[in-house]
Amino acid sequence: MEPIAVRTLARSIGIDCADTGTVTKISTDSREVEPGCLFVCIEGERFDGHDFAAKAIAGGAAYVVAHKSVEGVDPVRVFRVDNTMDANIRLAGAYRRQFSPLCVGVTGSVGKTTTKDLIACVLSERWRTLKTPGNRNNEIGVPAALCEITKETEALVIEMGMTAPGDVEKLAQAALPDIGVITWVGTSHIERLGSRENILRAKLELASALRPGAPLILCADNDLLGEVRQAGQARIIRYGIDAPQVQVRAKDLLGEGNGTRFVIEADGEEYPAYLPVPGRHNVLDALAAFAVGREAGLFPEEILRGLAAYEPSGMRQKRVDCGGVSVTEDCYNASPDSMLAALRTFSEQSVPGRRIAVLGDMLELGDTAREAHRQAGEAAARLGIDVLCCVGEYAGEMASAARVEGLSQAAAFASKGELDAFLAGLVRPGDAVWFKASRGVKLEESVRALYRALEQTT
Repeated sequence: MEPIAVRTLARSIGIDCADTGTVTKISTDSREVEPGCLFVCIEGERFDGHDFAAKAIAGGAAYVVAHKSVEGVDPVRVFRVDNTMDANIRLAGAYRRQFSPLCVGVTGSVGKTTTKDLIACVLSERWRTLKTPGNRNNEIGVPAALCEITKETEALVIEMGMTAPGDVEKLAQAALPDIGVITWVGTSHIERLGSRENILRAKLELASALRPGAPLILCADNDLLGEVRQAGQARIIRYGIDAPQVQVRAKDLLGEGNGTRFVIEADGEEYPAYLPVPGRHNVLDALAAFAVGREAGLFPEEILRGLAAYEPSGMRQKRVDCGGVSVTEDCYNASPDSMLAALRTFSEQSVPGRRIAVLGDMLELGDTAREAHRQAGEAAARLGIDVLCCVGEYAGEMASAARVEGLSQAAAFASKGELDAFLAGLVRPGDAVWFKASRGVKLEESVRALYRALEQTT
């Protein structure tokens, strides 16, 4: 973070401050406080930053931002606001306004982290590019990323998540994107928003921060996004594989080992492309990145190099070979759309042994959860998965639906411990195992258990 005037930050949250000094860090973690920093007291479900305000001051913080009383702190050093979470976003926005990198904002029900990473790969071919790390796309992660901007930052890619209406708008107003991307509208967070139409409205809040005529890039293969005709004053650009009218299209998809070859059509030209991950859904994300590069003025060869340089982050379709077994770690998140995409991609892989899908619960689906998990089980059977192992509250729903569809080797487990023991005795060299679940299931624990079991047998 570059130095910024205390008064500039204070003004952004409605505080009159006569301090002529500067701040070089905004922190929400008292363990990371530095002399002269600004400490924001965030109140969460399991912690309350207000309890650490005095500790932050003792550690050198110049001021604390609070929305309730704090003990042991001189009131002169307290910036009192209505809501510290909102204040944190506004502070980051004030800092971001000191710079002018090309900024791309990305949101969507699924695919936004992969798309963000692909866009960063593309822009990095020409510019020094900063992106939100991992999936830190909330009201804590986005401000933290914005505060990492420096004078050297030439391009910025910000992923924006949401749990309620208004979330994307707040983050977008802080990030000020020059280009917006919406990857998909599915059923993630439908428990809170009530309908896919409400989710669409929440995602389209991204357009509120775009300048008139700025590009808003939408996936036309999604039924709801394909119907969007206007979003604020943005200029809508569409991409897809099947949709009839798009500016950027992929065709001739061909799986090749752990990657995909395809042809991109844009501007009346065709561009052979390679993406080092499998799956049609990843090709859609690559099209979004191509469209961004095109709008940013990059040459096609720069964009194609960027796509080919992509590496999956975290536990998103990360392929690991262990003891002759191909394991796909895809357990960072899951929704009905991404679950189906994963199963379809798995079914298209060439595997010498069996395809073993290990599926955990998809969270935050509300009243649709039971039916969504049944559909996942049916899809596993329909797509030719050889063995289905399910764990979680809805494991029985998935397994029984798969058996009804003809997949006899479908089992439900009450705990990950039971699942782990079963997999240890089941998996053998030549098999491929795909793990998929929402992050809260912590299915990576079963991934590690399988690795230990495989290492003991080799």
